[in-house]
Order: sequence, then C-alpha cells, then structure tokens
Amino acid sequence: MATQLAKYQDLTAIERANLAPSTKAQYTKALRNYLATGSKLTDANALMEYASSQRPSTRAFLKAAIRLVVQDGERQLKAGATPENLPMVQAALLRLDALKDAITVQAPKGEKAHTWLTQAQVKQLMATCDDSLAGRRDWLVLALLVGAGLRREEVINVGCDSLVSLPTKKGMRLALSVVGKGAKARTIPVSSVLAGKLQAWCHEIEGGLLARSLGRKVELGAAISAIGVFDIVRKHGAMIGRPELDPHDLRRTYAQLGYEAGVPLTQISKLLGHSNVKVTQTYLNLDLNLEVTVSDFIPLE
Repeated sequence: MATQLAKYQDLTAIERANLAPSTKAQYTKALRNYLATGSKLTDANALMEYASSQRPSTRAFLKAAIRLVVQDGERQLKAGATPENLPMVQAALLRLDALKDAITVQAPKGEKAHTWLTQAQVKQLMATCDDSLAGRRDWLVLALLVGAGLRREEVINVGCDSLVSLPTKKGMRLALSVVGKGAKARTIPVSSVLAGKLQAWCHEIEGGLLARSLGRKVELGAAISAIGVFDIVRKHGAMIGRPELDPHDLRRTYAQLGYEAGVPLTQISKLLGHSNVKVTQTYLNLDLNLEVTVSDFIPLE
C-alpha cells in the first residue's frame, strides 16, 4: 500500500489540472513546503498538525492541492483494481479519504463586494498614468484589463504577435487573439484608442510580450508576473481613492460598461471567454428596472 500511495506525491495531478498558471504555482508551493518538513503526504495526522500551524490562505491552498492529488489517486487506484489486489486498493482508498478531512478551512465571514467602476472613474484611473516608461507600461496593463476584459494571467501572456487586423463593413479593425482558460482561443476587437497605443508600444519595445517588468534602473524586462499586474492595479486604484481595486474588478467593469452601453449579454460572454451566459451574469450589477421591463414590449392585445 505504501508503494501505491507514494507515487501520488509527484505533484503531476496539479500540473494536469485545468487551472491558471499562478494558481498551480500556489498549490505546488503549499504542497512542497509541507513535504519539505519530511512528513509524508499520506500521513493524515502529520498533515493536520502542519496545516493547523499555517495561515488561513496557506491552509486553503494546501487543502485544494490535496484535493487534486486525492482525486487523481482515487482514479488511478480504482482503474488498477483487480480481484487479487482489491483489499490493498480499498485500504489505500481509505487512507486517501482520510486526507480530505485532514485540513479544515474556515469560510470567511462575509465576502468581498463586487466592484465596478463608472466611466468617469475609468477616465480618472487611466489619467493616473504619466508619459514616463513606467506610466506607459502601467497604462497598457490597465487598458488590457478594463479595455479588453483580459484575465490577469492573459495579460502576462499576450504578446505583440497577438494583434490581428480583421475586416469590417467600415474597414479594418485591430483585435487581440487570446488563449484563455482551458486553452480556449477568442478574438477581442479593441477601440481605436487602445489599438493605437498597442501598435505604438509594440513598435517601441520591438515585439515580444506586451506587459513587461521594469528593472531597478527602470529598464524593460522580459515579462511581468501576475503579482506585478496586481500591484499596478492596486497602485493606481489607490490614486483614485480605490486602494482595494483588483485586476478582476477591471475585467468586471469591462463587462458592466459594455452591458450598460447596450452590448448584448451573449456578445459580452463571448468576449470574456465564459463557458455560458450564467457566468457572465455574475459579473454584472443587475438591478431590476421597474420603470421599463420586457413585458412592456410583448404584444398581448
């Protein structure tokens, strides 16, 4: 049984999971830190003791990582079960089952309220970026989030080669070709303002990734991390009195302002790369309009 369980400590279950790279990194880090103590992943008591000494966020990451490993282990054990090894498989499954309850994560009281910016607030946010190299870089990062609705992980991976020109009835229009969650590709048309900035930036940096880090001497680096994007949003959010602003709030604002402007919900859902419209609806601040409703337009007479 020990041999059967040992192979589930190789972290491959996390690598194969359909998760953002930053999430995989957090899960892997939490699990490796535990294994670095010398305890075995299959030792539920050691896992419980270790988790109890960690911060809530670390416990949450570790619990999620354990869940993925356990699910993968259960699948492999069941697939390899035979009449001869059935007792061993059942014992191993019980050991894995004990890991599920080894870590207790207390649900936070309340939840972070969804944040949407108004058009005026978006203008204020973008105006906080000056014309320095750092300011132009920050403007681009913010614009990719609020002006194209990208996820944080998409921002750090999109490059100048993602810019494509598409024909419309009025001529050519610039768009971003993005690969998002689950390796799903989507095309996002952008405004003329963002298109011009993107083209100018790509010319300046001579290609490569759009979002770049800055060195100590304020020189462009090769790439920026997800944490770097978060810090940029928090920095400029604080400058307009919204220090709690998150990257996802800007993506949510993209959806909300588009909806308020009359863009169909199905179109917004496609632009965001959502699997269905129900997910998109959770992004929106939908208040019931008692003055005008769908029933007013149904010809019942």
